[in-house]
This record gives sequence, structure tokens and C-alpha cells, in this order.
Amino acid sequence: MPPPKRYSHNMVKIGQIELPDFPLLLAPMEDVSDPPFRAVCKDNGADLMYTEFISSEGLIRDAIKSRQKLDIFDYERPVGIQIFGGDEEAMAMSAKIVETVNPDLVDINFGCPVKKVVSKGAGAGVLKDVDLMVRLTEAVVKSTRLPVTVKTRLGWDDSTKNIEEVAERLQDCGIKALAIHGRTRSQMYKGEADWSLIAKVKNNPRIQMPIFGNGDIDSPQKALEYKNRFGIDGIMIGRAAIGYPWIFREIKHYIATGELLAPPTLEERVEVCRKHLRKSLEWKGPIAGINEMRRHYANYLKGLPNIKDYRNRLVTLKTMEEVEEVLDEVKINYSGFTIERTPIELINYHEKCPV
Repeated sequence: MPPPKRYSHNMVKIGQIELPDFPLLLAPMEDVSDPPFRAVCKDNGADLMYTEFISSEGLIRDAIKSRQKLDIFDYERPVGIQIFGGDEEAMAMSAKIVETVNPDLVDINFGCPVKKVVSKGAGAGVLKDVDLMVRLTEAVVKSTRLPVTVKTRLGWDDSTKNIEEVAERLQDCGIKALAIHGRTRSQMYKGEADWSLIAKVKNNPRIQMPIFGNGDIDSPQKALEYKNRFGIDGIMIGRAAIGYPWIFREIKHYIATGELLAPPTLEERVEVCRKHLRKSLEWKGPIAGINEMRRHYANYLKGLPNIKDYRNRLVTLKTMEEVEEVLDEVKINYSGFTIERTPIELINYHEKCPV
């Protein structure tokens, strides 16, 4: 393989959006990357973030859950809204709807491997029909003035790793950046992500748009290794940020200095968890805000000894005040405790879709 292409400029451009050299992107993750989660990731250095993926059909039907996912805030910018679907007209119409809330870009999901999405001919299901992928992409590009980007996978299975052809054809459609997850649809989230094909796309002299790699980045050391080894323009991080938004600042510091930042203190873990909780209640209301926050406590408190009783209490409480009291207890009882750095465990979701 030839050496990766290098650029002398100090920024990455997606249309008119200017990102810092080697940006870190927060992946769109269903039921995870909502505004409260994005807020704590932005605080810790995420350069570009995306909403949860939104059904084009749901947007057109005015489905409440789909519409709520359009909520974005100025402090998040630059931020992209991700849509998915298998019908050209619906995708074009949903891109027009997305444009009305003024995100910085529109992203198309051609990567979600979950059966309920794939069975509708959407997400990674489109990988079986590159011509359809091109038509869907063209429909979105033609319907919006915003930059359009794509998130996808290497291919449907080991015998159809067509990402090199896909990248060229999507660039020809007018997309402004491509994020590639280094697995096929058939792999789901199993096995090791293969970045060698991502590097081949990046090294293709025809490819002029930014190429972002995604899959298995769970430490600053790995991020720097993959940056140097594969020469991509930036990294998209998904599961490793769940309960650990500090991954962004740690990677940036390590790339800049070669030194590891000290892990977050117990106090910082609790305060970021508290901010996430408050944002969750502000955005979702007192019931959904409390209920949907429950999936995050174990990740924020991971590594603390004998923490199970606290976790069990946190997932049964029904008010913010009760949760805050338990978080205060944790802060007092574990005061001064340092959680040693370990490679961040990549969380697996069974029927979720962190593309």
C-alpha cells in the first residue's frame, strides 16, 4: 500500500464547515447521542457531532419521536442531522424538512446493521444495491443547499466489500465527506474492525473529500496509531464515548503531546453525570428524562469497587432530587478514589444501532 496522502493545511473542510486538523467526530447512535449526551461530549472536545438517526418516513408522517430528534442547539455546532430510508422521494422530502431547522450538514445512514432497519431496505440494507445508494444520495444532494455526508460500512459481507467503488460514486454524487465503519453488515459489531480498506479509499487519487475512520477506537494510543498507520482525515468515535466523554480530550492531548492525561477524578465523573442528568430532564421531561438516563449510570461509575448497590438504587429512583442525593453519597464515600486507566470497553447493544 502506498504511504497515506498528507495535507499541509491545518483544517479539514466539509463544504464551508471548517474543522481542526484531524477532527474527532461523535458517531450518531440510536437512543444514545441525544442533546444531553452531545452536550457532555462537546464539553470534552468533540469537534463534529450528529443526531440519532431519523427515519425519513417518520419525518414525513410527522412522527413525534422523529421530529424531536431534530432538536439541535447553537452550542453544539457544527452539528449534523442524520437521516435514513430506502425511498428516493421520502429521502428528498426529509432532507428539505431537516434544512428548516438549520443544521450544519445532512448525513445519510447507509451503515446501520439492525434487522428492523435493514429489512426496510434502509441503513446497511442499501449496501446490497449500490445503484440505489447512488440514487438515494443524489436525491438528498439535489434537495438541499446543505453539505451532504454519508456514514457507511465496508460492504454487505466478506464477498461484497465494495467500499472503494461506493466512495467514488458517492463523491461523484456530490457528497462532501465519508465516514466508514471498518466492518461489513454481516459482522454487526463482532470481530475486529478492518481499517485497511478505509486507508485504500483515502489513498485513492480520485478521492478529494475527507475520509473519516470508525470502529474500535477505545484509547488515545490506538487513535494515534491509526492516525499514523492509515492516514485518514479524522476519527469517528461511538461506543467508547458512552459514559466516558473524556475520550475526546484524552485523544487530543495524546496526539498533541505524546502524553496521557490523568483520568477524570471521581468528582469529575459525578459532576458530568449530574450535568447529563439535568440536561436529560430539561429536554425529555421528568419521567422520560429519569428513565432514559438509567442506562448511563453504570458507565459513569464503572471501575469503582462495590458500586453495585449504588447502581441498583440509581436505576430505581424516580426524581432528580433522589438521584442527586445518591450521586452526592458516591462523591463523599469515594472521595479521593482514583480509577486506574484501562482500555475502554466497547459497549454492545443488541438491538440498538451505533452505526
